[in-house]
Amino acid sequence: MQGKVFILEDDQSISGLVKVALELNGAQCAVFGTLAEFTAALINDRPDVALLDIMLPDGNGLDALQHLKRVYPDAACILLSALSKEEDKVRGLNLGADDYIAKPFSVLELTARVNARLRGRQQSAVLKAGNVTLNTDTMACRINGQDTALNRKEFELLRCFLENAGKVLSREKLLTAVWGYDGGETRTLDNHVARLRKAGVAIETVFGVGYKL
Repeated sequence: MQGKVFILEDDQSISGLVKVALELNGAQCAVFGTLAEFTAALINDRPDVALLDIMLPDGNGLDALQHLKRVYPDAACILLSALSKEEDKVRGLNLGADDYIAKPFSVLELTARVNARLRGRQQSAVLKAGNVTLNTDTMACRINGQDTALNRKEFELLRCFLENAGKVLSREKLLTAVWGYDGGETRTLDNHVARLRKAGVAIETVFGVGYKL
């Protein structure tokens, strides 16, 4: 098992047990006890899989789910909750969760389900569009057949474009996905787009809206 797992759980006995089990199987884990801690961490880091408790001291895990999918649409999410009614599961899945495990749960089963998500993530690690190939595991990038070095934000921006190839992406969506905020006037996005264009990435300006790969 290789990959980064975010664990949002306010019960330290549960989060500690899950963290130990996953790390023994090779995962890299980060634990958060509040919704605020979790959303703050997403500004600078992205998980391959997120385990989200629904009942939190400062909010609802479904809010964490929606924020996660808005910022990193391809991140897998497994809900962990004592709310085991069918309507609770359906609501979570409809909001974008990839799986739902009711408490109390088997750590062995949870580990197996996380591993399955990580395997699927690794199989789709290479993104391609036109003259661009990006490996999301190694951060290796090739443009026009040439290895191209990218900094972290350039990588995340190009990844967002490749995941949405052919779609018009608003400035707000790109700012949220890469920098963790939306709205406001900033030249940061435009400068990063200019650098990707200079490297050979065909990014089209859609005036009044944003950009399209």
